[in-house]
Amino acid sequence: MAERVIAVCGKGGVGKTTISALLGRHLAGKSQKVLLVDADHAGGLSMALNFASKRTIDDLRRRAITAAREGGADRTELALSLDFLLAEALAEKGNLAFLAIGRPEDPGCFCSVNRLLRDAIELLADSFDIIVIDAEAGIEQVNRQVMRRLDDLVLVSDSSMKSLRVAESIFELAGTISDGVRAHLVINRLRSAAEFQETAAKTDLPAVAFIPDDETIRRYDADMLTFLDMPNCLATKSLASLISALDL
Repeated sequence: MAERVIAVCGKGGVGKTTISALLGRHLAGKSQKVLLVDADHAGGLSMALNFASKRTIDDLRRRAITAAREGGADRTELALSLDFLLAEALAEKGNLAFLAIGRPEDPGCFCSVNRLLRDAIELLADSFDIIVIDAEAGIEQVNRQVMRRLDDLVLVSDSSMKSLRVAESIFELAGTISDGVRAHLVINRLRSAAEFQETAAKTDLPAVAFIPDDETIRRYDADMLTFLDMPNCLATKSLASLISALDL
């Protein structure tokens, strides 16, 4: 497995994809090999970074399900083919590689195939130093142990109590699955340092950074520009304390 697995989680709409994209921007051009995983079926991270995947994880899962139903391949053959297809599904730019989860699963249980797919993803992860996962909204992916191992949990919130409570629930659940996971609370879209202090006082989570409401972020989102080309701005400068806490 990679040396570091970092998951960016939180309530829907708080800016997880923005934080994930900014982390990708920071890691671009570094010496480490980085795997960015868009685990949200909406595909926001792929748009923010302008990565286009030929196949998604869900595409590969469907192919494995078809093979299992038809009975034309045993477990070893499926593992070899999935490993090959996963490598083919990667989009790469320099030291960054990108993998998209895709659409939600179809109805029905294909537990053995899904376990096989998870094993193949973990095998692929051996080739990377750092994995950054842009998780779907809420706690479900942690609850289903899609992220079986975590080192750092970047919890994104806004100033609302509801989003803070969701962040706390995610951290509590993650601690029952992955021992020693480190929490880093990032409070997004704030107007001042005073508002950051006021919001941080409402939770026991370690608040390490706040991101101001930034016109540059708005423009890059509105114009579908890649965050990899974003110039330094208030948001990128404010991310420095998170980067320091993550030791990236």
